[in-house]
Amino acid sequence: MAKELFADRLKQSMENKGFKQIDIIRIAAKQGVKLGKSHMSQYVSGKTVPRTDILHFLAQTLEVEDAWLSGEESSPIENENAGGKEMRTFKKSSKLDNVLYDVRGPVVDEAERMAAAGTQVLKLNIGNPAPFGFRTPDEVIYDMRQQLTECQGYSPAKGLFSARKAIMQYAQLRKIPNVSIEDIYTGNGVSELINLCMSALLDDGDEILIPSPDYPLWTACATLAGGKAVHYICDEQSDWYPDMDDIRKKINDRTKAIVIINPNNPTGALYPKEVLQQIVDIAREHQLIIFSDEIYDRLVMDGEQHVSIASLAPDVFCVTFSGLSKSHMIAGFRIGWMILSGNKRIAQDYIEGLKMLSNMRLCSNVPAQSIVQTALGGHQSVNDYIVPGGRIYEQREYIYNALKDIPGISVVKPKAAFYIFPKLDKKKFNLVDDERFALDLLRDKKILLVHGGGFNWKEPDHFRIVYLPRIEVLKESMEKLGDFLSYYHQ
Repeated sequence: MAKELFADRLKQSMENKGFKQIDIIRIAAKQGVKLGKSHMSQYVSGKTVPRTDILHFLAQTLEVEDAWLSGEESSPIENENAGGKEMRTFKKSSKLDNVLYDVRGPVVDEAERMAAAGTQVLKLNIGNPAPFGFRTPDEVIYDMRQQLTECQGYSPAKGLFSARKAIMQYAQLRKIPNVSIEDIYTGNGVSELINLCMSALLDDGDEILIPSPDYPLWTACATLAGGKAVHYICDEQSDWYPDMDDIRKKINDRTKAIVIINPNNPTGALYPKEVLQQIVDIAREHQLIIFSDEIYDRLVMDGEQHVSIASLAPDVFCVTFSGLSKSHMIAGFRIGWMILSGNKRIAQDYIEGLKMLSNMRLCSNVPAQSIVQTALGGHQSVNDYIVPGGRIYEQREYIYNALKDIPGISVVKPKAAFYIFPKLDKKKFNLVDDERFALDLLRDKKILLVHGGGFNWKEPDHFRIVYLPRIEVLKESMEKLGDFLSYYHQ
């Protein structure tokens, strides 16, 4: 199925019927067909093509033939190249059908198309510090250069001794119990380790509790591993803390683990000790693994302190993730780690699986491993950013105040990381499709952000802003957003 031909015929058929994307999604919901907003957007944009059952649904809905919609009729050139035989096509794995990663999805594709055409786009969509002038500490760069000649071969699968020793000592400072150097694994960013952990744990049909809103990689990796991501609600009215009653309701015999993201992406929430203790109690009661994504643990403001949940759970098996990409502004170096702690005795077979997958990828980036010890010791430059007068702190103050002054927006002030997750008034703007909102804003005001659905938030009423740009850039973007919302209506 040619993507471009399919997309053209899909758009033509929709236009002939007077259908918008949301109309088809609603029809699908009524018929019990699983068709999400992001899937539909990817079909229309030509980024991907549907599997056979979805193609048949679309053809029926649009009253066209399946074969015509799919673009199966070959051109004379195709027939000639194939020697008169039907050309074989290769489709993506069906395992990807329910995998979404809209942080870099269809809206971003449209922004790249616009940029390629010469349009200047204000990018508030991705937490990449370097483009916004956040520099890697000079000492880190210097030490990596000094050690490069020693980093030409593979390291042990778990990582260099020096890196793992520094991480183990960091875990001790975080009061994470029962950790030896053998419990430390380095990775090409936390992302690789999340994928590794889900693949080693989940069988088909196993369930794992993941927050909503989430960082979508967690849901994607769980789904790819054959598991089912069950989303528990984080409550906006309670500073985006996890809803314990909702968590309890969603646990069953197939539930293996619970994920927390603290500090949180996309909300910027920081969970206090009392909230973490309740999660530990639930995990203990139901014998769940705790996976704690703590990549922003050093980006905490307002005099608050981050508490690692593993420090409260010496008798529960925990896997804690962190790294240097955000706290040391070196996202491109790709160095993260995970720490196994608590009751490891109950997870011996799972740990063998982790070792197996860790060995299969040989090792993580060795030059990046070489600077872990430097980065975790000595002066922490990030501390200068998160206090009054520091860039992240002042940009947080600006974006929060600017957003809450825009009619139709409400927002919870973030306490950590560099994200904010505002809410739009659905009635005021007649919102039915948040991805459409993001695309309309991009096309009208040249501002790129991520809609709430990209973080598995079910209502079409949120979006995430990355407030890494300098205040003058944020000011320009907020003025444009305010103007846009003064007339926007879906």
